[in-house]
Amino acid sequence: MSDLLLMLVFLPMAAGPFGFWMGLRYPKARDTFVLAVAVLETMMVVSLWTSPVLESGIDGFCGLGIRFVSGDFHTLMATLTATGWLAATIFCREYMAHVARQNRYYLFWLMTLGATMGVFLSADLFTTFIFFEVMSFTSFVAVIQTEEPEALQAGDTYLAVAVIGGLAALTGLFLLYFQLGTLEFEAMGAAAAALEDRSVLWASGILILIGFGAKAGAFPLHIWLPTAHPAAPAPASAVLSGVITKTGIYGVLVLSTTIFLHDTGWGMVLAVIGGITMVLGAVLAVCSIDLKRTFACSSVSQIGFILVGVSMQCLLGHHNALAVDGTILHIFNHSLIKMVLFPAAGVIHLSTHSYDLNEVRGFGRKKPLLAVLMGVPMLSLAGLPLLNGYVSKTLLHESIVEYIHLAPEYGVLFTGLEWLFLFSGGLTLAYMLKVFVCLFGEKNALPEKVLEQKWHGPKPYIAPATAATMGVYLVGMAVLGMAPNWGMDSLAAVARSFLHGEGPEHAVAYFSAVNLRGAAISIVVGSLVYLLVVRRWLIRRGTYIDPIPKWMNLEFGLYRPALRFAAQVAIVAATLVDRILPRLIFHGIPSLFTRGHQGLLSLRDKAVTALTGSEYTPHPSVEQAADDYHFAFYSDDPRRSVGFVHSLAFGLMLTGLGLVFGLLFILLHG
Repeated sequence: MSDLLLMLVFLPMAAGPFGFWMGLRYPKARDTFVLAVAVLETMMVVSLWTSPVLESGIDGFCGLGIRFVSGDFHTLMATLTATGWLAATIFCREYMAHVARQNRYYLFWLMTLGATMGVFLSADLFTTFIFFEVMSFTSFVAVIQTEEPEALQAGDTYLAVAVIGGLAALTGLFLLYFQLGTLEFEAMGAAAAALEDRSVLWASGILILIGFGAKAGAFPLHIWLPTAHPAAPAPASAVLSGVITKTGIYGVLVLSTTIFLHDTGWGMVLAVIGGITMVLGAVLAVCSIDLKRTFACSSVSQIGFILVGVSMQCLLGHHNALAVDGTILHIFNHSLIKMVLFPAAGVIHLSTHSYDLNEVRGFGRKKPLLAVLMGVPMLSLAGLPLLNGYVSKTLLHESIVEYIHLAPEYGVLFTGLEWLFLFSGGLTLAYMLKVFVCLFGEKNALPEKVLEQKWHGPKPYIAPATAATMGVYLVGMAVLGMAPNWGMDSLAAVARSFLHGEGPEHAVAYFSAVNLRGAAISIVVGSLVYLLVVRRWLIRRGTYIDPIPKWMNLEFGLYRPALRFAAQVAIVAATLVDRILPRLIFHGIPSLFTRGHQGLLSLRDKAVTALTGSEYTPHPSVEQAADDYHFAFYSDDPRRSVGFVHSLAFGLMLTGLGLVFGLLFILLHG
């Protein structure tokens, strides 16, 4: 049975090349094969729930070996991955039917599935990092699938963030292994607890946090999410948001529950990052006029909610029951919701060929099925009671309130965080209302006959298999939301041990007046923002506008200009080195020594003249005359001397330096 874990990881990765070969000859058979792999993967994951905890691995791989384990949080995340990939693969049959380069897409689609499984089933940070980097490379192909200019630029951003994050994480792993001597989860925690000097531990932790936080979409490396999602095909966007961002959260959770378990300082750092990410993503979503970009910015905001939950776990210590359960359930709920919203956006794109809200406005009119399929997850994410999103947000909110009572010295600070939490929840409702009213309430400015010609798409507009898959997710959201103590509490209890969570002393009264008050505040805030900001400020002359200027975009307003400046500085420095350094080394310094030697000889001659009254004239011996090439010549040697500057070695050295600076230029300036 332990081989089951290896199959979960490596079967999809091996199936990818086979599917590519099959697609060259039998495209329809390839589609069936990819779907069969996703079904088989789901069946194997389901069997994990009835099996004892499994361990497996490959010894000696890259020196440390790779190790996998099932149980608790590992099995939960593997289940989210397999079912999410299956749902997205079903949608792929509809969405990718007329898309070019399908063989390449499905090759990396299956390899990304295997790599993501490798992350969630990993038993040590080395294994996590190996498959995390493989996943970053394979998922990059999904971002650039269309190879349009916007997609290629989004791919550049995605790859740059992945490379920067990967290098930071690798450096942190080196430091961590050097200090602790292990990267196995439980052993790391024990070794870290015994340290007296934690400065190196913090340095490694911050570096690893940069690597995993970048993939999660946390501020300030969230910039890839708002550009990658609109560029990628809708099924790929679904797994990017619903599953792949959670691999970054997985890494942050590993750090926070091992080497920084119950560490107040670490909790404060995550609270700041989570708070900024939570608000920033929501503001960007409110202002966005692109359907998929709105959902992508929403993912940034929800990652912020999750990071706040992780921070509260560290701060609350052994009183972290609410924070642990809220974190687990919000990871789960966000995945479910985005596995519906992104395919729904893809359904709209198949008919309208656009994601611009001004162009797709009114598409959902007279489409009640689509209204239900999109409306339920939107309201759930906004935290409406009786839906699953309300449950996890209530737990996260109450964990902040609990810490305010336990640590009154931080009361003002965390009261501010609580209001940011409720405000961000309100903004979630505001941007979801904006999208829903735009699609299903407003009329398009174009006449009906023009829209019929422009919105030509598949008939019916949504495939039955896609609608049925999305419907299953909706039923799950409603059932879990209406019976949270039965469903969601049990789900959280399964995964709680991985986070070192404490069980709650009593069942949470989710629908008590105190808990409903928090949801009510967010609903009021969201309604006011929609009415006073969206309707009055973000709609001008009947057109939705994005008021955020481009210079305020971190990528185009700060990061790219900074890289261009750094590249220009590097070019100037390289030019100075190329022009000055060789001359200084091979001409300037020898010339300085020559002049010094001549000065000493001149002083000697003057001293001899002063003492003897005659000039000093050396008389060469026969041996000196024989060795002197210029002896008895009336003119200097006409042949030009050849030194190191004109040698092959010097040329090769300059070529090597040129390659180094050329690569730096490409990385920084490209």
